[in-house]
Amino acid sequence: MNKHTDAWQILHVPDKPPIPPGQQPTVNVLASVIEPKIANTLVRRLNQIAPLENLRHVKRVQKKYLEGGKTQLAVILCLACENDNQLDSMQHDVREIVNAYRLSAFITKVSKSAASSKEEWEEQCKLWPTSYHPPTYNIDGITGFSEEDSQLVFSFMRFAVELAKSDDGLMVNAAVIVDPSVKQVIASARDEICSWNTCNNKSSIQTSSSQQLEVCITRSISNVVTDDSLLSKASTNELGRFTGVSCLYPWRWAEQQLSSPNSCYWHPLRHAALVAIESSAARDRLLFHGSREIEDKSFDMEHKSPSTGSPAKRQKLNMKNVEDHAKLDTLAEGNSSVSARPYLCTGYDIYLVWEPCTMCAMALVHQRIRRIFYAFTNPNAGALGSVHRLQGEKSLNHHYAVFRVLLPEEVMV
Repeated sequence: MNKHTDAWQILHVPDKPPIPPGQQPTVNVLASVIEPKIANTLVRRLNQIAPLENLRHVKRVQKKYLEGGKTQLAVILCLACENDNQLDSMQHDVREIVNAYRLSAFITKVSKSAASSKEEWEEQCKLWPTSYHPPTYNIDGITGFSEEDSQLVFSFMRFAVELAKSDDGLMVNAAVIVDPSVKQVIASARDEICSWNTCNNKSSIQTSSSQQLEVCITRSISNVVTDDSLLSKASTNELGRFTGVSCLYPWRWAEQQLSSPNSCYWHPLRHAALVAIESSAARDRLLFHGSREIEDKSFDMEHKSPSTGSPAKRQKLNMKNVEDHAKLDTLAEGNSSVSARPYLCTGYDIYLVWEPCTMCAMALVHQRIRRIFYAFTNPNAGALGSVHRLQGEKSLNHHYAVFRVLLPEEVMV
């Protein structure tokens, strides 16, 4: 059953998938009840001879309150082995402590991994006490959004949804890149992989003006769709509306090309996020014409064909779109000229109607995007929560925060 509230919602998509209560991985350890007076001495010695290197989140001592106001302390001696005889599995130094203090060792379970949420931590402590350190990010919104910031998120997401709609009832993906420091739209784009989401809607793309964004900002906010995916509740006929979404159906362009060889076919890689990135770069070149001239010339030299010496083929830019995006900048409060050319999309946010595929998500890593907001999950190839979680890949040299925005049903009408 769909649940509804009277306000939009912004949900943080964590780096790791949440573990259901009761299914958290555990590991066996040897423990023993001890006298409180020897606790400090014993813990110091055990930390020296049997440190819990891979269990730093697990507390060494467990404290229980018994009836009558008494307390009972138990300490982890060491990791348990699979050997049936637990005393034989102890290392020599630990066995000496057990014998010296006449301890009675037993096997118990502790959580194998540190908790990624307060709910996981509370579940872990039912087995054995652990420490919990909430994830820290130098990014606004992880711990909650202010009312003003929330309204801006909703307005920009509404703008992206309106951009994704077409007159013939189809819906594609759309991307809106925003500079949150000045509340400016830097670039916006739609999927441009096939004729059904480009040529028929070219006029609607070119009319992405400040007036349209103002309408998006001022429209009312009502009931929210809280089901996991728009696809899950759509009927068979309704699903046809979304078959043009490039991140959902990456091979649809091939079907269209074969069936309509003379159609207005563009390129299979021109997903909305990539087109928006291209428009953002074009905007930078337009606004910062004299800056980084040497770097730009060096880039051109690197992309010349080694056989002919001619520049490699590039997609033609729609400069009308770039001009429209520049006009959108005047919407921002406290609008001021930018003194220095930005490095790629550093510090910018991007709003996507659909969760991006791995290609688009990785492109946003390279662009140094700060935050990603998407409205609908991508069960086919989602890279930020549905199938993969690229934001949690430690080997990457840049990480962004990811949020899902739950939309009012009336937005999709």
